[in-house]
Amino acid sequence: MKRARTLVASDLDRTLIYSANALELTHADRDAPRLLSVETYRGRPQSFVTEAAAALLAALAADPRAVFVPTTTRTREQYLRVRLPGPPPRYAICANGGHLLVDGVSDPDWHRAVTRRLAAECAPLEEVRARVAATADPAWLLRDRDAEGLFHYLVVDRERLPDAWPKALAEWAAPRGWTVSLQGRKLYVVPEPLTKSAAVAEVARRAGTGRVLTAGDSLLDRDLLLAGDAAWRPGHGELAGSGWTHPGVTGLAERGVSCGEAILRALLAALPDRGPDDAATPVPGPAAASPR
Repeated sequence: MKRARTLVASDLDRTLIYSANALELTHADRDAPRLLSVETYRGRPQSFVTEAAAALLAALAADPRAVFVPTTTRTREQYLRVRLPGPPPRYAICANGGHLLVDGVSDPDWHRAVTRRLAAECAPLEEVRARVAATADPAWLLRDRDAEGLFHYLVVDRERLPDAWPKALAEWAAPRGWTVSLQGRKLYVVPEPLTKSAAVAEVARRAGTGRVLTAGDSLLDRDLLLAGDAAWRPGHGELAGSGWTHPGVTGLAERGVSCGEAILRALLAALPDRGPDDAATPVPGPAAASPR
């Protein structure tokens, strides 16, 4: 009897892929890892992985023991700009669980079920938008956007953003069924029922997987990490910065783009031993030093 595969659900930004501002390269220039661009935006490279992480990603995506599911707060448009190494994932989760993509197309039944639940349990998005417009200061608010009609996010000047403002917004939002998460220059206001873990559970049901492995760095990934039989978080990010821990979550020491490699090695190592039905997929070893 063939064994159930393992579902591997991982956040993307600052977990597996990294913008130029998030790389945190600590090597001397001549020893820095070579990088591969995995996203282009307006004609410019936007997100990167190391060459070693690219090989690990390709190995994970092709491994017959795993169902790899990119799980992101990005909108569908933002996610579809990303070109991960390896075969395209059958499933992907976008908009923090608001869209379940199957072969790149949003499943309409899932999206309808999500929007019905948000309408029943949360204040409307228009109320959140009005609160932000009434209280945000143009001195630090650079941009604000709605994400596919599901949640709201702001791009802010962190140096000018008063510490009290996100806290006040969170206190206002909580009784209305919304949460607030500050990640770098972005502040997200997201309905509480809009979760990555709910969409992961649906993928597990459809794919018939057994164990669930997860990874993520932000407050919006907390439910995802708790949903895993085993989970990993980087040494950077909102969760690490707050000191958040849980018995089932391994906090890694690595920071920046090198942590992408560490997470991928941990995910691959946590897959079950190969059985007779599993074709061998070689797992890359540690990266060799760059030629000088």
